[in-house]
Amino acid sequence: MSHVLSDQELVRREALQKLRALGIDPFPAAQYPVSHTAQQVKELFKDVAAHPEGQQPVADVSLAGRLMSVRVMGKASFAVLRDGSADQQIYINRDEIAPGEDKTLYNEVFKKLLHLGDFIGVKGFMFRTQTGELTLHVKELTVLAKSLRPLPVVKTDEQGNVHDAFMDPEQRYRMRYVDLIVNPDVKETFLKRTRIFNAMRAAFQEAGYVEVDTPVLQPIPGGAAARPFATHHNALDVPFYLRIANELYLKRLIVGGLDGVFEFSRNFRNEGMDRTHNPEFTIMELYVAYKDYRWMMDFIEGVFKAVATAANGSPTAHFNGNALDLGAPFQRVTMCGAIAEKTGKDVLEMDEPALRSLCAANGIHVEPSMGKGKLIDELFSALVQPGLIQPTFVMDFPLEMSPLCKKHRDDPRLTERFELYMAGFEVGNAYSELNDPIDQRERFEEQLTLMERGDDEAMFIDQDFLRALEYGMPPTSGIGIGMDRLVMVLTDNPAIQEVLLFPQMRPEKFE
Repeated sequence: MSHVLSDQELVRREALQKLRALGIDPFPAAQYPVSHTAQQVKELFKDVAAHPEGQQPVADVSLAGRLMSVRVMGKASFAVLRDGSADQQIYINRDEIAPGEDKTLYNEVFKKLLHLGDFIGVKGFMFRTQTGELTLHVKELTVLAKSLRPLPVVKTDEQGNVHDAFMDPEQRYRMRYVDLIVNPDVKETFLKRTRIFNAMRAAFQEAGYVEVDTPVLQPIPGGAAARPFATHHNALDVPFYLRIANELYLKRLIVGGLDGVFEFSRNFRNEGMDRTHNPEFTIMELYVAYKDYRWMMDFIEGVFKAVATAANGSPTAHFNGNALDLGAPFQRVTMCGAIAEKTGKDVLEMDEPALRSLCAANGIHVEPSMGKGKLIDELFSALVQPGLIQPTFVMDFPLEMSPLCKKHRDDPRLTERFELYMAGFEVGNAYSELNDPIDQRERFEEQLTLMERGDDEAMFIDQDFLRALEYGMPPTSGIGIGMDRLVMVLTDNPAIQEVLLFPQMRPEKFE
């Protein structure tokens, strides 16, 4: 894709050259002495009175930011400057920033050579206009960076609805830098995302757990049933995979004597893309020794309440028109019981052909490579999952669905596993972790059989992990939380691409 300069871009490039001809560097190297942010100004000077004639400055203020609007009125102008915290109105008088006969700075630079989107620095003092607007009275102006492309024009109709030239999702995701400038709600989403991560991290640290890092490049893609991205290590001349999960490495640390570990990890799965899936995503995984999945449900309820409060000021979230209560105890149902309510069938008593028939009777397409566990998962996903709007723990998964999970203490056909659902999709997956190395080897071998049948999401056998288990791992509870999906729920964004700064897309072609 080649880029032909528009008339506006040509004008900006001409202005760039004229600034240089006037001896003004449009991209100066020296730091600019910012004294306040726009938000700090609003808080510190909220009691400033209207500006009487001849008032002397009561405090020096220096701001820097992007020029977002200008109103020129003869020898005076009002403009809006935007920094990372807020917008701030500024007032510029020609005779004050360009005293004497030299009016170049105002007449040439401000009126003709600066454009919306340019970065400037301004120094002066705060006052309040006759209309009550807190404003910076500019005494000095410095050009900090020239914008060579015009921003999309934002328009507001009589009803207050905002319309601009930058609402197409594909454009917004490709050019997030512009999206953040012209769509203020987008920035708020990512500020909330940071608060969500920080609140969860603080909850784990307060509980005494240790944050760690594990490999992104792995010789065996383990810890989940997913298709990996493959690469090659030239120096070692061996294949490597981008991690699909960090579970097996974190469990190795439990074996090594760390009783509580967690990691916010970037994971990669070579799968489809939709509103809840992106090939690159963030998972938080936590493992705690001497605990089980029942303890984890109680613990995570408290963590989610704190996280939702940090994001929204209360444990209530609004998503797709639904009010979700993350402060009350979460609903708890069993997977097979929930399927039985929809079908009248006990899937634990059914063999693979019977499960295929049940799927067909409910209009669910399945693949020949799918085993019993995958067939049950398809039934649950189609019939139960969409109705799980309020936070719900779905417990006690069939054994075939959970190769890394401990068998249920009361029913060997089940595992001690739960998934956490809200807003109709999964945001967490937790186990009483399997710590019997002999049982674990048998489960891996069953996965190998599924792989031979053509299931490209079946797990590899990780011999080193099995060796680690043979040294002994204490009873352990673990959970993985899909952080991007959690952010979706807490910010009321319907697509995962809205909560990723740079979601994966087909690359553009540039000439």
